[in-house]
Amino acid sequence: MSGRSLRALVPTILCLALLAVPVLVAGGPAAATPIERVTSPGGLEAWLVREPSVPLIALSFAFAGGANDDPAGRPGVAGMVTDLLDEGAGDLESKVFHERLESNAIEMSFSAERDHVYGTLRTLGDNRDLAFDLLRLALNAPRFDSEAVERVRAQTLTSLRRATSSPGEIASLRWWQAAFPGHPYGQPTRGSLDSVPQITTDDLRAYVRRVFARSTLKIALVGDIDAATAGTLIDRVFGTLPAAPELQSVPAAAPQGLGRRIVVDLDVPQAVIAFGGTGIARKDPDFIAGFILNHILGGGSMSSRLYQEVREKRGLAYGIRTGLVSLTHAALVSGNTATRDDRAAETLQIIDSEIARFVEAGPTAEELAKAKSYVKGAYALNFDTSSKIAGQLVQIQLDDLGIDYVERRQALIDAITLEDAQRVAKRLFAGGLLVTVVGRPQGVAAKDPGG
Repeated sequence: MSGRSLRALVPTILCLALLAVPVLVAGGPAAATPIERVTSPGGLEAWLVREPSVPLIALSFAFAGGANDDPAGRPGVAGMVTDLLDEGAGDLESKVFHERLESNAIEMSFSAERDHVYGTLRTLGDNRDLAFDLLRLALNAPRFDSEAVERVRAQTLTSLRRATSSPGEIASLRWWQAAFPGHPYGQPTRGSLDSVPQITTDDLRAYVRRVFARSTLKIALVGDIDAATAGTLIDRVFGTLPAAPELQSVPAAAPQGLGRRIVVDLDVPQAVIAFGGTGIARKDPDFIAGFILNHILGGGSMSSRLYQEVREKRGLAYGIRTGLVSLTHAALVSGNTATRDDRAAETLQIIDSEIARFVEAGPTAEELAKAKSYVKGAYALNFDTSSKIAGQLVQIQLDDLGIDYVERRQALIDAITLEDAQRVAKRLFAGGLLVTVVGRPQGVAAKDPGG
């Protein structure tokens, strides 16, 4: 086992949070809690943050696969699997399984995104063995009883029907379809009204057999548990899974259609705009600079350039934001907003002109300094509960950043110079935007790249 300090993420704001929530980075910078690398008797690795003063255990984990491994022509399998894992397992039917969870205050959840399947468990220390046994059953022996399958299918279809009249959902779906035609990233992660009715119980069982495997598993635990006990519990839950998955091959990709604008007619009060282009991969040396630049341009802060120009100065939208999206096989920068139909053309013009100005000149020295200060301080908010800490540690493992990333992060940010920022700004959005607009925007027409 090896330890790494968490002292870099305990500024004053986190010290204040300690008064209200069970944070495991306790006692301020002088009492930093180490991240331990634990290897189970069966050879599984996990990262552990021990905090005996908190009577809880939080577990997070992830498998590679996600919606990318939905069978051809049947998107939505991964989503149905994760919705059904706690709907009965082993010899416990759905009602009994949920009663065991609820009567013992055990929280268990699963989700499927494009590249990964995620799971979480949160339990009191006194109920530890039962909680981990229930998780073992859910992952190793899900029942997929017909009643539960049809109930989840009906819920999924209801959600998908609702999405057909949601401008935000339509804008996102059309953007991904246009950006990644013929690629798994272009498929709807929750499936479609055509695909979900075709999903069978055999599809669900086959997905679990192919995807849930030890070699792609990332695990983090936080709370009142020692390394030896953690190793034993990890083996109990995950030790009998297949050694390696049978994942489909997913090629590297870049967003297509940059310079294209898609307009979808929908009778809604506001036009919803989704836009994006090529980003910077998480392991790219320029990612940290790109992350800071995104904050300056449109990263959700009220001080961002797009927020100031679109909302504060002109009142065109309630909000606007951009973000870096780091997928396993692609890197994106994306954004969205919503505005009145009669202001959509002006909003698009402002977005285009501000991004072009940013790409050309980059940030000012003052903007860079303020952004660096903000992204350093705000990072602590990702670690203000046991569950958040566990989730962050899993994500750091998935991104392959190293167990010492938390303590190295501040120095990586400090090292970004104005010259670095100006150079990297030319990478972001430099290839142009793919834009989808849903509504009845006045003076906005569809166009092809270069049009």
